[in-house]
Amino acid sequence: MFIVNILILSVAVFLVANLLPGIRIKNFFTAIIVALVYSIINFLTGWLLVLLTLPFIIITFGLFKFVINAFLLWLTDKIIEDFEIKGIFTTVIAAFLITIVDSLIKWIF
Repeated sequence: MFIVNILILSVAVFLVANLLPGIRIKNFFTAIIVALVYSIINFLTGWLLVLLTLPFIIITFGLFKFVINAFLLWLTDKIIEDFEIKGIFTTVIAAFLITIVDSLIKWIF
């Protein structure tokens, strides 16, 4: 199941990277690496970020999680050389779109 989730996230990252002009990704293999690194960062630190920002998440009815996802995506951008996002606005939009596309693909399958 983990491999399927990584592949679905890879497709979401690849689609969003090709959709938004502020994102540069080398190829689909890089999208797989991005999905792996993002998943590992989310597994190791995501729970702590959610716990620390819980009041903001509650106040915004869960929308603050997009800020957390954008931060995790930004970290992934800094780690992977063949993946680049230009600007914080593009990062937030990309995090939102990746979450939507990932959820949509999982809902379809």
